[in-house]
Amino acid sequence: MTYIGRFAPSPSGPLHFGSLIAALGSYFQAKSLQGKWLVRIEDLDPPREVAGAADLILRTLEAYHLHWDGEVVYQSQRHSVYQAQLDFWLNSGQAYYCQCTRKQVKAMGGYYNGTCREKMIETSDNCAIRLRMTHPVECFNDKKHGQFRVPSDLAKEDFIVKRRDGLFAYNLAVVVDDIDQGVTEIVRGADLIEPTGRQISLYHILNHPPVHYVHLPLALDKLGQKLSKQNHAPAIDINQPKPILIDAMQFLGFELNKEIKQSSVSEIIDWGIANWTIDQLPDVITEGS
Repeated sequence: MTYIGRFAPSPSGPLHFGSLIAALGSYFQAKSLQGKWLVRIEDLDPPREVAGAADLILRTLEAYHLHWDGEVVYQSQRHSVYQAQLDFWLNSGQAYYCQCTRKQVKAMGGYYNGTCREKMIETSDNCAIRLRMTHPVECFNDKKHGQFRVPSDLAKEDFIVKRRDGLFAYNLAVVVDDIDQGVTEIVRGADLIEPTGRQISLYHILNHPPVHYVHLPLALDKLGQKLSKQNHAPAIDINQPKPILIDAMQFLGFELNKEIKQSSVSEIIDWGIANWTIDQLPDVITEGS
């Protein structure tokens, strides 16, 4: 079976050092296995999007010679696919409308206790849609971190698949898209390891074999905070990519000699494909340390 990996950024800003790590890790893993590498723009949350960010992300990937296979998929163009799945679940009873607010869930102890599960609410007005958790996943394997345990209350919770504001939930969209695109393994940052259990449960509910997972070490700043758009991580240079590319590859555990560092961006990427291994990954590195 052909390996298919993907990189799926949200257009809430330009790529930063942490997102470059995720792009490189997923790219090297796919290409080292003679597989395909897809790019998907996860533009599910319009209030968080930055105008022009999606195009800038694609131009940045091209500047770093991370060339994707096939056409770029935009989640904003797939709403009908997500809604069709929700309608099927609502009709079958696998999903239901829920009126509970965040404040009410917090009063339940932080995990939703199923208050609306048997109410048979028929209107979507001011409601979220929750999925009956019939296949809870309390443990899964990560190729980098090994066995990862999910808190039991979290694993068993009927989680939201469509928000009260009408936006589709990340967990729903990402699994539906990965199945439709034939993704076989997901390589991404360790900040996304917690929702993995829920996503695996969705694979089971959808009667599809789960994919494999590799969660990469997070790039942290000198204060120990994750490099992210939320923490105002600076955009990576699109005009002079080589210095940042070298830093990112060293972060990922590559040992680059002088000759490699003096090569072109394209040659450095090709060398990375030929020399990539998951075993080289560190646990955590602080940027600039």
